Amino acid sequence: MMVALALLVLAGLAAAVAPRVLARSSWPEREPVLGLWVWQCVVAAVLLCCTLAMALSAAASWQVVRGQVFAPAPNGVEEAYGFGSYGPWAGSLAVLLACGGAWTGAMLLREVHEARARRQRRRDELRLRAPRLPGEEPHEGERLVVLEGRKPDAWWMPGSAPRLVVTTAALRRLRGRQLDAILEHEQGHARARHDWLLHCSSALATGFPRVPVFAAFRDQVHTLIEMAADDTASRRFGRLTIALALVELNEDSGVFGPCPTPLAQVPHRVHRLLTGTPRLPVSRRLRMTALAALVPAVPLLVAFVPGLSALR
Repeated sequence: MMVALALLVLAGLAAAVAPRVLARSSWPEREPVLGLWVWQCVVAAVLLCCTLAMALSAAASWQVVRGQVFAPAPNGVEEAYGFGSYGPWAGSLAVLLACGGAWTGAMLLREVHEARARRQRRRDELRLRAPRLPGEEPHEGERLVVLEGRKPDAWWMPGSAPRLVVTTAALRRLRGRQLDAILEHEQGHARARHDWLLHCSSALATGFPRVPVFAAFRDQVHTLIEMAADDTASRRFGRLTIALALVELNEDSGVFGPCPTPLAQVPHRVHRLLTGTPRLPVSRRLRMTALAALVPAVPLLVAFVPGLSALR
């Protein structure tokens, strides 16, 4: 009983404390890729705590589940968990956690379905605005699509047939290597599969809006992936180039004005690029990466302690 409760307490502490600690830290802006890795490890630890607590509670309530969970375990391991001390609440807890897992899966499926529907609508719009010319053969893999438009814009459309879309206004507005930097920014999103991070974070935040770690994860993912893509472009074309390109693309959208807009993060991204804050030392990055990878191991250690003790 104590192991399942300890896992739930650990999940609650991580869900409440981790967002505050990471929100007060300034290093994720210097290392957005590392920040994304740390966030993923924290969320994985919370989900793993709930999964292990569900498995132990179900094993305590139903013999058929216990037989499956502890089938490969040596003699004495099952007794070490003291399932006889679990009260009648264990079955209810297992069902509740199982429902939470099913709800998470349903939210993820809904998010993926809605994302596919949005992509299909945009692809239909592309076919209308940029139809294939007579005799033009379908192009496999990446394809650059130029749209006639007054608004300077560029975006990546992921999927089985990815598209890199840029408007004619952006072609007229961006100068020299600025266009190349923006295209590299969008391709950075594609190479890192940032769309899947967005789907997972949105699904968790939508399914569990009162859980602080999931809401913070969604908000931070949106910010950090843009910074990560900015860094990808800046390593090839320079910070000043990508910063000027962002200004050229967004100066008419009101994001640099006194009133806040949904794209208010753009001025902060430009300031970050122009400031040129140095990266963390390599040794510190390696240590933080290793420590973050150990975070999901903590629930496993808590769950396996009784079994490991029985093997002595």
